[in-house]
Amino acid sequence: MISDLYYVGYTNNPKRRLEENNTYSYNTFTSKHRPWKLKTFFECGSNERDAIRIERFIKKQKSKKLLEQLCDFDFIPSGFLAQLVIPH
Repeated sequence: MISDLYYVGYTNNPKRRLEENNTYSYNTFTSKHRPWKLKTFFECGSNERDAIRIERFIKKQKSKKLLEQLCDFDFIPSGFLAQLVIPH
């Protein structure tokens, strides 16, 4: 069964994190909705505190529309999310 969900998290290594979410044997929310696919990721500098604040902000929005916008390559983040940078 494929879930119609988005995973939001922060990491310094997106490929490794995706692999972990798809292979860890722990019984978690993430493990119950496998397989996960990487739709997009952003850089927000090297400050972990900023990454945590952005992650929390996105999760608090509880907005599938926002998540879909963030996955759209034509979408330009603004406001609090303006600091997100699509890596080239």
